[in-house]
Amino acid sequence: MRTRKKMPHRTALRHTRKAAAAVLIAVAALGLTACQDGETDSSSASSASSASASNPQSAASTPKAGQGSASSTPSGTPKKDGMKCTDQINYAGDPRPNAEINSIGENTGYCPPVKGSATSTPSGTPKKDGMKCTDQINYAGDPRPNAEINSIGENTGYCPPVKGSATSTPSGTPKKDGMKCTDQINYAGDPRPNAEINSIGENTGYCPPVR
Repeated sequence: MRTRKKMPHRTALRHTRKAAAAVLIAVAALGLTACQDGETDSSSASSASSASASNPQSAASTPKAGQGSASSTPSGTPKKDGMKCTDQINYAGDPRPNAEINSIGENTGYCPPVKGSATSTPSGTPKKDGMKCTDQINYAGDPRPNAEINSIGENTGYCPPVKGSATSTPSGTPKKDGMKCTDQINYAGDPRPNAEINSIGENTGYCPPVR
């Protein structure tokens, strides 16, 4: 009997095939894992995108607390339409030119407070209801027209001080109690009616100078 010899090359070929198969299995397993990971990432991104779409406020930046809380409303008195601030409020003693004051009013809609004053309360004498400032106070010597003076009184509620005077004390002669100015002083030649002269005396306590 002839003894059959083993063929080493067949054994080696078998081992090579097994190794190749193992490599292919490993590669396939890695590919499957990568695909699963990709699907997971895609699913996560899709979920995040859906959450952002359903709740857009969460995607937007949250405003800081207090943002926009600062008020831009100017200080001062609201400006009346068609009137200059210097006609609406008495700015006597304010170092700024009238043009600058009126420009502030035109641009902001507010007449600025009198400079150097803690408040915007006009200076002068409180105006009496139903009475013109020129009837309440003697503005003899004041260069402003009566219409301007009375307009200030109507719009601010205060009769402005006599221009050039540090106080609002009327000029003239102190009125005697119980006596009309026309009985106290001779107003012959004064163009004003006696009633107007006496009214000034009653309201200010001073008989106005003869005009």
